[in-house]
This record gives sequence, structure tokens and C-alpha cells, in this order.
Amino acid sequence: MAPAHCLLACLLSVALACGNAHAQALAEAATGRPFAAQIAAFVAEDRATPPAPCQVLFVGSSSIVKWRDTLVADMAPMPVVNRGFGGSQIADVNAWFDTVVAPYQPSAIVFYAGENDIDAGKSAEQVVADFDAFMARKTATLGRTPVYFISLKPSKLRFAQFARQTAVNDAVRAELRTRADLHYIDVVPAMLDSGKPKDIFGLDGLHMNAAGYAIWTRIVRAALLPHFRADERLCHRHGDSSRGA
Repeated sequence: MAPAHCLLACLLSVALACGNAHAQALAEAATGRPFAAQIAAFVAEDRATPPAPCQVLFVGSSSIVKWRDTLVADMAPMPVVNRGFGGSQIADVNAWFDTVVAPYQPSAIVFYAGENDIDAGKSAEQVVADFDAFMARKTATLGRTPVYFISLKPSKLRFAQFARQTAVNDAVRAELRTRADLHYIDVVPAMLDSGKPKDIFGLDGLHMNAAGYAIWTRIVRAALLPHFRADERLCHRHGDSSRGA
């Protein structure tokens, strides 16, 4: 069987077994949409071990993916779900929203994407518009669930794009004035030394090493922990209401 047909059969079999919102999304994935294999792996994982609702959902591109091995320990006692998929842009997160965001009924969403968008040539304005579309989907589906936007990071490989990354960061931060459900996590200052990226990256100059994730852990925990219990209580109340409790 050709590889494409194998993927099609796999996706459809998982979709039929799931019998929920994931099934519809995976049936659509069988048309060959980007990232279908990674999404199928998430669905299979959820089927084997259904995640509890009201966890903190981490979603976005490879900086989230590569946090997978230590994220649970790094964020303890906050329960977390990692649904990053490598190479993704914000539009891809939006396209797979019904599979990688909505089903988890998260207490909060930690969002990191946009860096690949800039590298692909998108303007800062388009990146922000795509993030605004994500927020609109989030509000329509998950109401007041808070979103914590991690600023686009300064890396050695892409430091020539730093000005455009900063334009995205500044625009998202400006939205805090009008959105109570949006938080901005600024990792940029801690990743720079005398205005240049610190030596906290792997050989590719793009993906962080353990020292880079230690910086992120400290800053992200500090942003989430003061709100964690309140976010969790609100999530559980919303879930009870939706079940008619």
C-alpha cells in the first residue's frame, strides 16, 4: 500500500474508534492536510490515556514540542498537556484547533507560535491577525479561558528577524489593555546578553538546550502560578455547568 494510503487508513481507523470531536477532525485529516501524522499521534495517545480536563495546555511549534520530556516536572504541581507540533505556524494551530485545543477543556493555554511565520516571510501584521483569529476561536469555544502568550524568542539562527519578532511581541502585548483573558510572558530579556542571544541553543542555533528551557521554566512558572488555582476553579465550574451540574 502506498504511504499516503497507509496514512489514510490509519487516520480513518483511529477516527472511527474515537467516536468524539477528535473523530471528525481526523476524518478531515485523511485528505492530506499538513501535520496529519502528528495530530493522529495525539489522538491515539488520548485514546490510550484520556487526559483529565482543566489542565494547563501548552500548544504551538517546536519550542513546545521539545519541552515534552521535562514539562510535567518543570510545571509541577500544575498538571499539563503538551500539544506542540514541530514546524507549525499560528494558522496551523488554528486549522487544528478542534483537535489540539478545544477537546482538552484547559484551565489555561500557554501559546508559543509565530516564529516560524516570520521565518516564512509573513509580515508582523499577518502574524498578529492570525493570533487574533486564534483568540476568537478560543473565546467562541472556551469562553474566558486565559491564554498566556510566550514572546517570540531571540535565537542565534534567526536574529536577523528580531525586529519583526519584536513588532509581533509589541502588538500582542498592546492587546492586554483590552483583553482580560490574555497574558504576555516576556522571555526576551532573559535570553539576551548585551543585546545578543545567550549561548543557550543547540548546534542548529535555533532550538534551546537545557539552559534555555531552565530560563523558560522560571519565567513561565512565575506567570502561571499566581493564577493557577483560580483558573482551575473557574474551569471546573464551567465544566460542571456545561454538564448540567
